[in-house]
Parts: sequence; C-alpha cells; structure tokens
Amino acid sequence: PGAFAAVKDDGSVITWGLGGGGDSSSVASDLASGVREISRTRHAFAALKDDGSVVTWGGSSQGGDSSAVASDLASGVSKIFSTNSAFAALKDDGSVVTWGVDGHGGDSSSVSSSLSSGVRHIVGNHYAFSALKDDGSVVSWGAWDEGGTHVVYGGGLNVDVSSELTSGVVKIVAATSAFAALKEDGTVVAWGDSYYGGSTSNSSSWGAPNFTEVRDIVGGASAFAGIKDDGTVIAWGGLRTGGHPSQSGSGCLSASGPLTGATQIIAGNNTFAVLKDDGSVVTWGSGSSGGDSSSVSSEISSGVVGFANAFTNDVYDSTAPTVQSVSSSTADGTYRAGDTITINVVFSEAVTVTTTGGTPQLT
Repeated sequence: PGAFAAVKDDGSVITWGLGGGGDSSSVASDLASGVREISRTRHAFAALKDDGSVVTWGGSSQGGDSSAVASDLASGVSKIFSTNSAFAALKDDGSVVTWGVDGHGGDSSSVSSSLSSGVRHIVGNHYAFSALKDDGSVVSWGAWDEGGTHVVYGGGLNVDVSSELTSGVVKIVAATSAFAALKEDGTVVAWGDSYYGGSTSNSSSWGAPNFTEVRDIVGGASAFAGIKDDGTVIAWGGLRTGGHPSQSGSGCLSASGPLTGATQIIAGNNTFAVLKDDGSVVTWGSGSSGGDSSSVSSEISSGVVGFANAFTNDVYDSTAPTVQSVSSSTADGTYRAGDTITINVVFSEAVTVTTTGGTPQLT
C-alpha cells in the first residue's frame, strides 16, 4: 500500500500517497467532518462516520466503489473489517454488508441468510472473512482454500470441520490464509491452508501438542500460537513464521526450551513472543522480524510487565488496575433492601465489568 489516511480530532480526514486511496478529492465533502474510524484494503479505504454511514474511495474493484451496496451503508453501521481486497460492514442489527473483490470476501451471497442477523464480530485474513455469531457459531466466506470455507486444505488434506464450528466458539483469529477458533471448552479448531496454520496437526511443539484446556490464541503471518491453562504454549503453522517453536531453520530461530509459565502472548509478522510469570520474555520465529532477541537477552530475562503491539497500538499491561476513589451521588440516609443507590468507583485505568458470574459485589 502506498497511501495513508489520517483522522483528525475534528472528525475530518487527510489522505496522501500514491496508488489507490491517496487521492480522496472525489469524497472530500463527505470526509470533512464526523469520521469515527477508517479501515483499508490494499488499495482502498472505508470511513465509518458518527451517523453510522460509510464513505469509500480508492481502487474501485478493491472496495473503493461501494455504490452497489450504498443504501445498506447509509446508516446503522457499527464496525468495518477488511481483507486485502474486500470490506465487510457489521451493522447495529447484527447483519453484514460486503463489497470488493468477490473471491476475497466481497461476495457473501452464498452465506447471506446466515449473515442477516446475530453477527457479533468479524475477522478477515488476506483472502476471506469469518464471522462469530451470538450463538457461538462461525460463518466464513471468500477464497475457499484460504479459510473461506470450513475446510482444512493442502498437504493431501481436504477435511471439513464445519461440525466443530456450529456452537461454542468464543474467539476467532486469523493468519494470512487460515483461521483458528477458540471454543468455550478450551479446544481449538483451525481451517484454511494447512501449511500456514489451517491444520493443528502442522506442529512440532515439544511432545504431542494437546489442543485442549487452551485459554487464549493469537494469529501471526502464517502461524498461530496459544497459551494453555497450565501456562504451557502451543503453536502450529509455517516453520519459518513461528509455527514450530522447537525447530530452527533458514533465518528462523527456535525458542530456548519448552515454554512454561506463560502469562501473555503476542504475534509479530513472522514471530511470537511470550511473557512468563517470572517477568522474562521468550521469542521465536523469523530472526530478522524479532524472533532473535539474543542482543537484549539480559534485559528481558526479568522485570518485563507487558508488550506493545506495533500493529494495533495496544499496550499489554500485566499490572492490575487499582481503585482510586469511591463516591456516591445518592444522599446520606437509611435505605431498604431493593432500593437503588448509585456508587461511583474510579479505577487507575479503564476496566471491563463482566456479569457472567452474577451481579458484581462490593466487599
């Protein structure tokens, strides 16, 4: 990609560069205000506005021209996702609208009934999309052998895993040409190109990899990795891209022994890094892409508290938030069971309160 698009604090957009998307003059008035976020393919951009509408520009065949679905994008869009050449918009009502290169996810007509409602989240790899629904099922479309169908393909394999994706999925991650799903029972299902993560059998982790009791997974360029409940690490996919942490090869480094005590894991372009409970970091994969951390081995042998993700600007912070203050806007007095009392708790950082285990309690 040879172009950039920047969102300013007044909601306007500035674009520059060569190729698709650098020139946004055709939609300049639509980008003058109210833009919330921007997504991109290789040669086009899509801007989501505060009113739930979408504005597109750039390479017309790769998502820059959304005229065929313009009425569906006029309002109600909550998030935009992309592959290399197509976009998918998730709407407030749980439906999905797609456009761009047909074979890379722009055409979702084969699964349109499944995308008409109940979609919670969408993940795109380079060539296909996978959507996670409220009922824990997964819907995929795009290049059939790159994750667009629930088939493990390549290396003599042609295995349909659709039956394992009808319920219980809690997270989907992507590599270049494959997907992996983490299920609520701690098992993992992968599909797409078997050489690059589409098959969990393509692994040489220490011993026989056991894809159960897994608590988290991440996707790299052409491999996946995960952490199990006991702190051990599993990985699968391309040898040179981190899928085999116990093996080294041309330009690819192995991890220094079995990975245990893992608390966090992050994927680089062709590498993975694990933060351990003793504050040390272990890396493996392409040496030139961060898999070789020997030059800073002493510095990362202890005291590390988190990672920064260069791709998303996320900061992985292992320091627990603290309560800074507790107050109430409800007047002092005597109250009965069932009365409503407003209590304001201020934490040192943003926190997410879950109610899956019942109503949060003050102790």
